[in-house]
Amino acid sequence: MVTTQLIKKDGKVSMEQSLEYLCSKLTNGTYDLTISRKKEPRTVAQNSLMWMWMECISQETGQPKQDIYDYYCSLFLARPVKIGGRELMVKGSSSSLTTAQMTTFLNLIQADAASELGIQLPLPADRFYEQFIKEYRNR
Repeated sequence: MVTTQLIKKDGKVSMEQSLEYLCSKLTNGTYDLTISRKKEPRTVAQNSLMWMWMECISQETGQPKQDIYDYYCSLFLARPVKIGGRELMVKGSSSSLTTAQMTTFLNLIQADAASELGIQLPLPADRFYEQFIKEYRNR
């Protein structure tokens, strides 16, 4: 398999390596060419926000923040796995989420915390977000 990164910016396409060079590395045969948009991984800011939220919920509920994280991963990221004829649900992780998937995960946590626990979790654009950071960032 031959791969390269293709970038389109301001209407112009550029590649890390030329298409001619990439094709020269192929053996004789028939190939399918697929171009798919690169999925961006979750951001550091998203991850930091999530862990501040986990700390806030931990402080409010008295449960360890890792347990809060595991709870939300089980609630919103669990997926069925079938091995040897047996199927069970396994807990997912936020580490492999894309930026868009992480946004959805955070929105689900925020809504659940508000409706089920009565805890308001702020976003960076919210009025008291700076105070929230000072309180929960380094705990």
